[in-house]
This record gives sequence, C-alpha cells and structure tokens, in this order.
Amino acid sequence: MLTIEEKREILGIARRTMESYVENGIITKYTTQNENLKQHAGAFVTLHSRGKLRGCIGLIESNQPLYQTIVEMAIESSSSDPRFEPVKPEELKDMEIEVSVLFPKKRVESLDEIELGKHGVIVKRGYASGVFLPQVASETGWSKEEFMRNLCEGKAGLPPDCYKDEGTEVYIFEAQVFNEKELK
Repeated sequence: MLTIEEKREILGIARRTMESYVENGIITKYTTQNENLKQHAGAFVTLHSRGKLRGCIGLIESNQPLYQTIVEMAIESSSSDPRFEPVKPEELKDMEIEVSVLFPKKRVESLDEIELGKHGVIVKRGYASGVFLPQVASETGWSKEEFMRNLCEGKAGLPPDCYKDEGTEVYIFEAQVFNEKELK
C-alpha cells in the first residue's frame, strides 16, 4: 500500500507529465529515490473534466517501475484514448487526475469470487479482452450480471454472455485508487 506522500508524488508526476506534454509536446524525465515507486506495477491514469470522463489508459501489468508507468499512462490518457480528442492546453485547468495502482491479477473459477467495488475484472477470449477497474461497479451501480455483460460486450467486443463460456478467461485484481481532489 502506498503512503499519502507516495500518492502525492505519483499524482505530481502524472500532473507535470500531462501538462508538459499537452502544452509543449515534451516528455519530462523523472527519477525517484522512493523504492516503492521503483517497484514494477500496472497502473491506470484516469482524467475527468468537470465531472466527466476525459481519458483513461493503463497497463494491467508492467515490466518497468511504477513511476515510469505513470509517466507513459499520463501521456496516453491525455493524448491517445480513442474515445476522445487529445486534451488541449486550455482544458488543463479543469482536469482532475485519478490513479489506480494495480495488484497482480488472479484467474477466477466462479463469479462468486468477484466482489463488486473491490475487484477490477478482466475478460479474455482469444485475442479480445476488456477490463473494468474496481471503481466502475461503484460508479455505475450495476448488478454483477450487468457489470459482466457490459464488460464483455462494451469493452471486449464479445457476446454479452460470453463470461459464462468455458473458453472465456475471467481474472480479478485489486487496485489502490486515489485522486487529486482527495489529497489536496
């Protein structure tokens, strides 16, 4: 688990990276003395503008230090989320950053193992896959069936009931989720 100071450092890296990239096209180089931030971990950077989703990109697993993953995902979420146009400099003042640091995934044999709001879920079938972060269940209020159907169809592009098939792999993971608003 990350400390408040570590969370602030991660959010600061994400904020400075996004601003530098959006304003100048420059990828700022960072280093840290914090050993926790040098650990390899997956992470998502989520952007909200005026309460609405503005970008979200991440890696389930990473082969590089967490702080470097944050740099890459801050750039990707502000410039490469296919659902949105790249963030413009004039939007930066309204942007709120949320980070989800992911713990290793685990394959589940039964949907009973999934705790909505606690677990993020990945579905994978062949080359298609989709992921919902743990906070999606809380934000949408979906039942477990609605959650899984939306994950399969909306995120993975698979049939909505494919999670019931033996050929579909279902994984869960936990995440430590924090944002700029709560750490001000």
